[in-house]
Amino acid sequence: MPKLDLTKVPVKTGSIYPEPYASMMKGRSSLRLGDAAGLTQFGVNLVMLEPGAVSSLRHWHMAEDEFVMVTEGECVMVQDDGETVMRVGDCAGFPAGSTNGHHFLNRSDKPAKFLVIGSKAKREVATYSDHDFAIEIEGGKARFTYRDGTDWKGVR
Repeated sequence: MPKLDLTKVPVKTGSIYPEPYASMMKGRSSLRLGDAAGLTQFGVNLVMLEPGAVSSLRHWHMAEDEFVMVTEGECVMVQDDGETVMRVGDCAGFPAGSTNGHHFLNRSDKPAKFLVIGSKAKREVATYSDHDFAIEIEGGKARFTYRDGTDWKGVR
């Protein structure tokens, strides 16, 4: 595989979340570097947050490990335990099954970027800490549910 040309990797914007959550991801984009390199066992994404943007809803993964390293700017990592400022070179890891939900906010006036590396489980459930919402992913298809596993029909 040759060196990746980042100018040719498509920028992914938006979210797979349904509304009202999808519109909350405004200002977030990513480069799917692992996909561009043909990787199948783990994902590698460069996430870009404009000032005021959020990376995702605060969540945790049932089956997938996740590792994050800030590469540009400054983010605030929010977890159950509180908030931590993350600067270039700062790293955090989130083991599969740990229920300490996390996400990243850009409260600065400059863009921020961080690298996310995560395993790709055959079946995954992401649970959202601050909302009665979960996503089950199997065979590349997403199913939206409430935390109790029933089909999601909108915010209740």
